Amino acid sequence: MKNFYEKFYIEINKLLSNSDTLSLEKIAKSLISANKKNKKIIIFGNGGSAAISSHVSVDLTKNAKIRSVNFNEADLLTCFSNDYGYKKVYSKSLEFYADAGDVVIIISSSGKSKNVLEAAKMCKKKKLLLYTFTGFSKSNPLKKMGNINLWVNSKAYNIIENIHQIWLLSIVDRIIGKSEYSA
Repeated sequence: MKNFYEKFYIEINKLLSNSDTLSLEKIAKSLISANKKNKKIIIFGNGGSAAISSHVSVDLTKNAKIRSVNFNEADLLTCFSNDYGYKKVYSKSLEFYADAGDVVIIISSSGKSKNVLEAAKMCKKKKLLLYTFTGFSKSNPLKKMGNINLWVNSKAYNIIENIHQIWLLSIVDRIIGKSEYSA
């Protein structure tokens, strides 16, 4: 019988080999296009997804030279949660910070968190491009709300979050032209 780590890595590899690379490429091109128009990328999520959004936002800004922000500042989160309720923390952030033509990426393992669903509604209201990264149930509500919706067929948080991070960082590497990956 295979040990835990072998099974874990086999599952990650299986899911990665089934990645929707056409959608990943569309997202990469969209981020490049937004940057050429002096628009920004807004990326956020809760918990581990917030950590991923911070990493990707910094890499987009520093390495890909694409202006990117996330909503992980403690003062923003606590102020907006206190004043508007946690359900509205991201939708209010988008209301204040998103401009026409910006691109929004929402990461949510479950795709059910009320605050990200409210944010997705705000994206529609403001006519912002929205890309979602979810897992768990294929019919999760967030997966139905984006312009492109990438879903991980797993019920394990760390599998889902690792795949989301790999997908998003591969987009960064694609944009900056990591030539060692090309054949």
